[in-house]
Amino acid sequence: MNEIIGYLRNYFQSINRTVFLLTTLLVGIAITCNYTLSIEPAIVALSSWPLRIAGFFMLFGFIFSAAWVLQFLIARSTVPYDPFFLVLLLAAPAIFAIKITFGEVSNSLTAHFPYPWNQYWNKVLDWPLKLLVVVMGVTALWRLGRFDNPIAGVQAQGFRVKPYLLLLLGMVPLIAFAATQNDFLHTYPKVQRIDIIDQYVQPGFLWKGLYELSYGIDFLTIEFFFRGFLVLAFARFAGKHAILPVAAFYCSIHFGKPLFECITSYFGGIILGAVVYNTRSIWGGLIVHLGIAWLMELAGYLGHVYKGG
Repeated sequence: MNEIIGYLRNYFQSINRTVFLLTTLLVGIAITCNYTLSIEPAIVALSSWPLRIAGFFMLFGFIFSAAWVLQFLIARSTVPYDPFFLVLLLAAPAIFAIKITFGEVSNSLTAHFPYPWNQYWNKVLDWPLKLLVVVMGVTALWRLGRFDNPIAGVQAQGFRVKPYLLLLLGMVPLIAFAATQNDFLHTYPKVQRIDIIDQYVQPGFLWKGLYELSYGIDFLTIEFFFRGFLVLAFARFAGKHAILPVAAFYCSIHFGKPLFECITSYFGGIILGAVVYNTRSIWGGLIVHLGIAWLMELAGYLGHVYKGG
């Protein structure tokens, strides 16, 4: 735990305070606009897959680019003079826009399945397919940019589990608080989306367990993309100053989540970014992120039980 605190202390001692405050203000304004103007739901409601990809690309690209512009305007010494930086700046939101809308493919693959298995397998196959899309895109860019191996922080050398379990333990009170909020219980547990299968299979918990495992794959995708790829790739150009724009981008993908979760994702992105920047490994962040996700599932289930719903 002390080493994680040390990573954060070193990070906050070295960053430009003005950049941090203005980027945080940018994120705050973006969150306010999204939840008052319903920007993310409007993109989801667009009539075709290409339009939704374009909508999310513009949303993610604007916030990510704006955070970098703030960085370069105030801390000019971090400006990279490398055309591949621009390639990454455009490719990153494009990859994630495709990822976040890729349910269209799993829909087409399972459309011929009988009910309710068309709905069940659509959800269970969706996350592994999205991981495949992201891995292919990131691997291509990693090779093209001639970054060092292993790809995107997928290494376990020198990795220690204990500090991350302690960090995860510290998140329990926040998750318990979140479980008292109605918008949280409206969203969690995610497994409630497939309650329909209880009428068709016994015991249903085996099928729900497979759903939760597939759900966990999405967090591997997130850590691989945001921390392993974005933090480590952009660190080539801006060092630890890459962490803040990536955290802003990371926050923007939570615009469809409960407000409290969206706000905390920004600060969580900074914490996990600092960890990966120092360790060059995504596994610690994955333990924390996946642990939080499954704890939120448990908290959502217990919250519904407590409220009688």
